[in-house]
Amino acid sequence: MARTSTRSAHQAAPAADTPAIASDYAEDAPEAAANRAYHEGLLHDLREKLERAQRGGPAQAVELHRKRGKLPARERIARLLDPGGPWLELSALAALGMYDDEVPAAGIVSGVGKVAGRWCLIAANDATVKGGTYYPETIKKHLRAQEIALENRLPCLYLVDSGGVFLPKQAEVFPDKEHFGRIFYNQAVMSSLGIPQLSAVMGMCTAGGAYVPAVSDETIIVRGTGTIYLGGPPLVKAATGEESTEDELGGGEMHSTISGVTDHLADSDEHALALLRAAVDNLGLPRAPEAPAAEEPRYPASDLYGLVHRDLRRPTDVKEIVARLVDGSRFHEFKANYGRTLVCGFARWLGRPVGIVGNQGILFSESALKAAHFIQLCGQRGLPLVFLQNITGFMVGKEFEQGGIVRNGAKMVQAVSTVPVPKLTIIIGSSNG
Repeated sequence: MARTSTRSAHQAAPAADTPAIASDYAEDAPEAAANRAYHEGLLHDLREKLERAQRGGPAQAVELHRKRGKLPARERIARLLDPGGPWLELSALAALGMYDDEVPAAGIVSGVGKVAGRWCLIAANDATVKGGTYYPETIKKHLRAQEIALENRLPCLYLVDSGGVFLPKQAEVFPDKEHFGRIFYNQAVMSSLGIPQLSAVMGMCTAGGAYVPAVSDETIIVRGTGTIYLGGPPLVKAATGEESTEDELGGGEMHSTISGVTDHLADSDEHALALLRAAVDNLGLPRAPEAPAAEEPRYPASDLYGLVHRDLRRPTDVKEIVARLVDGSRFHEFKANYGRTLVCGFARWLGRPVGIVGNQGILFSESALKAAHFIQLCGQRGLPLVFLQNITGFMVGKEFEQGGIVRNGAKMVQAVSTVPVPKLTIIIGSSNG
């Protein structure tokens, strides 16, 4: 999903009637150099954290996983995706600094990518992290991925390898509306809305987790390593006295030939992923259209390291940021001379028309009214909204309260809440007040 670095001969001509933003940024200024050094340090720290999260569980857990003939979660996703296709990971640093840092990425990898030419939401349990069990943050991350799938009508592909809920935390994951059971509720609702739910069981699928494949529209299971059961052999023996094996209770052979819980029996992880790709190819959904032609910004994105001030109390001209994000740095500003602590305007981003709302200081009544008007226009035109957020809140004081700032601010909130278009927020500074 990265911006293309060179232009194709087939690209459409840029929107020449829309003027480009003129930049005053001086890369060699001492302040810019200090900002750049600070932000490059932050980037280095971020990359280290991402690398740690992507390693998954301890080395011995990864080694044991491979000895069982199983691919790690990220390798499964890489083989499922179209070769060389895009992949947008979601919540990559979930659970960072929590649970003694023993649950990297919250034990589940989720994101959006192309499978058989269709955009899909993928969620893969990482069994090298506490057996793929669900902590409170794992559930929150899984639900967030499903929310994005529902909003964008993306088929959901679940690569299941989980021991269910992490039992020491069960009091924190079962009783509430947004807890573990919501996962299955979301699956059922999305399926009823025609949003496909497909599962590949590539390891344990125990207790409540067994409902992920059971509620799916189509399910694949790997012979020998995949199991689906509500209660394993020890629990069955304790509850009923019956002796049983994992394969008898929930093995791939049994579920594919006797119970009918699964629809396809795979011989390996690789085979299961090939079957899942074939299932996506036969959903009857159109392939994703080719991305529209895009024009590079006039100014390099690397300038942003020097542009954004290292002190969050020091504002940055948001139009300088816009100039390094949108196609051709072209920006059709809306109400440029009114409510000037908020910048609104139209642009193209990766070839797609969007509306942009960027903070340029504290919000006043005029800024809020301008935002409400612009957001409603974008709703009327069906344009996605991109918010560049750097805000310390609304202006306070007798003059402003008497001027109706509460009512005017509410109009902006109402507009944001009700326009039926995609909304994305990039925090470029503070977000408080």
